[in-house]
Amino acid sequence: MVQEYQSPVRVYKHPFELIMAAYVRRFPKCPLIPVFVDSEIVSENQSKDGSTLVTERRCVIDIDAPRLLKRIAGVDYLYFIQKNTLNRRDRTLRIEVHNETFSSRVAVRECCNYTVHPENEDWTCFEQTASMDIKSFFGFESTAEKIAMKQYASSIKKGKEIIEYYLRELEAEGVTYIPRWTPPVVSGTTRAIPVKGARNGLDSKDTELVVGSPDDKLDADYIRRYLGDLTPLQESCLIRLRQWLQENNKGKIPKDQHVLRFLRARDFNLDKAREFMWQSLTWRKQHQVDFLLDTWERPQLLQDYYAGGWHHHDKDGRPLYVLRLGQMDTKGLVRALGEEKLLRQVLSLNEEGLRRCEENTRVFGRPISCWTCLVDLEGLNMRHLWRPGVKALLRIIEVVEANYPETLGRLLILRAPRVFPVLWTLVSPLIDENTRKKFLVYAGNDYQGPGGLVDYIDKEIIPDFLGGDCMCDIPEGGMVPKSLYRTAEELESEENRLLTDSIYKSASIFKGAPYEMLVEITEASSVITWDFDVSKGDVIFNIYHSKRAPQPPKKDTLGAHAITSLGAVNTQLIDRNWVLGKDYSMVEKALTCREGESVQGSHVTRWPGFYILQWRFHSTPACSASSLPRVDDVLATLQVSSHKCKIMYYTEVLASHDFRGSMTSLESSHSGFSQLSAATTSSSQSNASSTISRERGRCCLRLLYVRRTEPLSDLQMKAVSATLSIQGAWRIILHQSLL
Repeated sequence: MVQEYQSPVRVYKHPFELIMAAYVRRFPKCPLIPVFVDSEIVSENQSKDGSTLVTERRCVIDIDAPRLLKRIAGVDYLYFIQKNTLNRRDRTLRIEVHNETFSSRVAVRECCNYTVHPENEDWTCFEQTASMDIKSFFGFESTAEKIAMKQYASSIKKGKEIIEYYLRELEAEGVTYIPRWTPPVVSGTTRAIPVKGARNGLDSKDTELVVGSPDDKLDADYIRRYLGDLTPLQESCLIRLRQWLQENNKGKIPKDQHVLRFLRARDFNLDKAREFMWQSLTWRKQHQVDFLLDTWERPQLLQDYYAGGWHHHDKDGRPLYVLRLGQMDTKGLVRALGEEKLLRQVLSLNEEGLRRCEENTRVFGRPISCWTCLVDLEGLNMRHLWRPGVKALLRIIEVVEANYPETLGRLLILRAPRVFPVLWTLVSPLIDENTRKKFLVYAGNDYQGPGGLVDYIDKEIIPDFLGGDCMCDIPEGGMVPKSLYRTAEELESEENRLLTDSIYKSASIFKGAPYEMLVEITEASSVITWDFDVSKGDVIFNIYHSKRAPQPPKKDTLGAHAITSLGAVNTQLIDRNWVLGKDYSMVEKALTCREGESVQGSHVTRWPGFYILQWRFHSTPACSASSLPRVDDVLATLQVSSHKCKIMYYTEVLASHDFRGSMTSLESSHSGFSQLSAATTSSSQSNASSTISRERGRCCLRLLYVRRTEPLSDLQMKAVSATLSIQGAWRIILHQSLL
């Protein structure tokens, strides 16, 4: 496996020439780096005018590895070749390093660059990239990789300290300024005028670096100020994931703080975090979550009966959310509003929490990436355990867990009933240790004594209903009048509103029953556009044209048992008696789309009439008798239902006058659904273009289709508990115990 590293931009507030004078003092050996035993210059070449100097060194490294491993490898030291290219004219130094020892077994590449800061010519920037590929190492590949990465991370951390050490050494010797290089004076020509040095330029102490623009590279000082102290390898993961988002994501780029949350949720495993974030970005795009705070208007019922709200901050500067769960009529809210409105309410609270974390980071001058939740359970009763309400809560928690990781910093549960310790003893082993550390449970009035709220919240802002002096502007809750309840039919019709309100629709394709969509075109040269995801199974996509309107067939049954046939699941627009080429024609070449792929494209219509977009089930071809089935085919057979596929699609028709003269705008491009593409293939005809991007993950929105009818397993309980939302902790525990 190839290990890669990308450093943030490290800024030295000193001129380039002074940094170079400090850098060369590291050779031939550096006492500050014990593993750097020695080095010798192999070759050195300088241009005629002296502007460029190329130095090649052979460096000796003593890796801190077990003696047994060294004996097996048969070496005591490792040798590396370092090539330095110093350009005095452009004020740059490029360092290229590769390993000489075990070069056939291990490939190590490193590239470092010292350059002038783009906004302050008296500052110097440093960037570093590296990669390591251990092909074979006497059966100790994993051990060698861990040792190498540990050693490399340690040397990275010391890099800036070493430069600053030699800068102080130069200053002690009275060297605080080195003039810039100037071209040599040729007789008979005008003498070159030296460029202004640091002493005549900007005062670096009075100049602040502007960092944090999404289009700029991350600066180490910015990371420390706004994101916290990260190890070099954690910084590398953040930078690489951020670069991937900038290069591939066509929508809104998440804030750096939010990107870091996804990395922390996956223990800085870059591949897992990238897939996790891609799923969340897909979900945000589908449901337009980025605009939720601007578009969501809380119903008056929530304003009156939802007993929760933001209330100042805790002692760590985290936003504080207070939820009086015991005073809230959860059953009444679900019956009156439905699951979807409560979900939108919780999502808006999470979006507001992200915004408040950013604001508090600026106010307190330190990174704040999560919030504290205070849950008051006084008044909790069996009404809160109403099963449909608990099921709605589980779905909300699933959505929050999948899209707002690492946002809960601390959960304070107050005035817990007597039965709570018993339930907690039963379920606590199922909850991740890191999550358990965030739980603080107080029974009765224990929260008022030592170790209570005053340890986490300033006394001045403890809510009045908890014995404090601060008025808490949060509704008191109460019972929702039954006259406001909605009927079961109304709630059922809005059960999947968050899906149907989206611009994307879902459809199922069955074997022998394709899914077909009719598009009527009244003007030639109109454009049909499409964007769909194959979330389950493999499908074949076609576009047909007919001059006459299709007539949907009547529903039929099978035999006397009145069992609905598969053909009745999806309305069939293409009559079985139609003849291809006579009654209708194919206008797009058939496109095979695999599970996990995303397809976007457009078709410029030649004739008015009726166009049929068809997705039909695609069966994997049977293996020939002379060949064994491929492993991929066997796995696909095990993972995918053999008679059903699922897609999520969006289509739109553009009138001819909307695009005339601007056909380039219709070219297919990667959507937010295809950013994990490992390969891209395309097929096009004269009037159509399509692209397929193969994705490494399945569509994350499957979780929204799941209807929980069984108790949570231990594994599911662990997963749900990993990231508890505002209302989650107490009610999940009770739900698990009662099932």
